[in-house]
Amino acid sequence: IIGPLGTAYEGGYFLATIKFPYEYPFMPPTFTFSNGFYHPNVFEDGRLCISILHPPGDDEMSGESAAERWNPTQSVESILLSVISLLNDPNTASPANVDASVQFRKDPKEFERRVKELVEKSKKDIPADLVMPTSGGFRRFMFIE
Repeated sequence: IIGPLGTAYEGGYFLATIKFPYEYPFMPPTFTFSNGFYHPNVFEDGRLCISILHPPGDDEMSGESAAERWNPTQSVESILLSVISLLNDPNTASPANVDASVQFRKDPKEFERRVKELVEKSKKDIPADLVMPTSGGFRRFMFIE
């Protein structure tokens, strides 16, 4: 995941793993950031907590309706778009990382400072042939794996 422009994560290159269960597409994959990630909706072990990756059906405990949760029409693209959107707009009402959520709301400058440290650490993982996007645009964007 490349940190979205205009966010505290801008300039970051964050490695993640998506694992698909045997029951896919009827059950959701899991999404885990590989090298630690500081965000209200990411557990300390890197697992992402987002409604569309929760098993299908209504959940009385969380209050999530089936419409908010996984369904077989979701795609890898919709997951990635949701992740990128979440980086810009965390769900602090249902945090996976309570400390990050509190800091995001009560001390946004410190939250941003901590994220910027993460961004700097992530730059060591940028492949040599990747031109990172900038607010002025970018010439090429290659992913070779």
